[in-house]
Amino acid sequence: MSIFMVIGRFITGEDEGFNWISKHHLNKIYKNLTGAWNSEKFDAPLLFPLGIALMARCFECCIKCLGGIPYASLIATILLYAGVALFCGCGHEALSGTVNILQTYFEMARTAGDTLDVFTMIDIFKYVIYGIAAAFFVYGILLMVEGFFTTGAIKDLYGDFKITTCGRCVSAWFIMLTYLFMLAWLGVTAFTSLPVYMYFNLWTICRNTTLVEGANLCLDLRQFGIVTIGEEKKICTVSENFLRMCESTELNMTFHLFIVALAGAGAAVIAMVHYLMVLSANWAYVKDACRMQKYEDIKSKEEQELHDIHSTRSKERLNAYT
Repeated sequence: MSIFMVIGRFITGEDEGFNWISKHHLNKIYKNLTGAWNSEKFDAPLLFPLGIALMARCFECCIKCLGGIPYASLIATILLYAGVALFCGCGHEALSGTVNILQTYFEMARTAGDTLDVFTMIDIFKYVIYGIAAAFFVYGILLMVEGFFTTGAIKDLYGDFKITTCGRCVSAWFIMLTYLFMLAWLGVTAFTSLPVYMYFNLWTICRNTTLVEGANLCLDLRQFGIVTIGEEKKICTVSENFLRMCESTELNMTFHLFIVALAGAGAAVIAMVHYLMVLSANWAYVKDACRMQKYEDIKSKEEQELHDIHSTRSKERLNAYT
């Protein structure tokens, strides 16, 4: 038998004799090391079982830790964090670029006072982005914790861990909350597509100007509801501002930032759907485990009652005999 087969049988626990030899050798190793420490005389063959024992314990611990990781929840969390990061980061920078474009090329200025203009709306959207980033960072951690506890309950990694009614209620609450967040992210994705559409129109006008000579195309902000009907903020291809805007990298960068933000919102929607599948499966598993736990409790109670009845009858027979 090769040494690799011996190690494999020891790790899998198939060789009880090898386990006994390992414990026996560990005692001899301890005596050998404590008695020969000063003289530096070590029994090398005795150190070999110690190394194998340590390898087996490390391997068993790693397998146990890896078995307790909720991989589905981990993938959904990574996807959620990636989508939220792309949406919040790129969306924030795209809004800042939009402000610069409106002030530089469309010659718009902030309205004094408490008037709700486009710049105030952009500032509100930035604060909303800050709130989304913080809220979903915490929510992702909560879902990961729920996944760890559910996985531990299912795989019985916590010894006498009992599945309570509160745990099932928490899982059901997360399912409902995740469904609402999925609908919210669908709305955010639809809303993010609007600036992508507007910038696509602007980018198309710039492209057509370079391809068709003498074309006179205009873009009126009143068409998109950015300004009121009474304000005329129109820019045409024959103007100098339009040519400078098309030649600048700011327009192209803002357009692509909005596209990446839209992709991030779509990734968040996919993460929410993934979370819904994971939470629904965990809730079903927990429910089945709870039923199995009740069955085991009833079974053990009946066995205990039968054992008590048998013990009582045995005592009565013994007393009658004596």
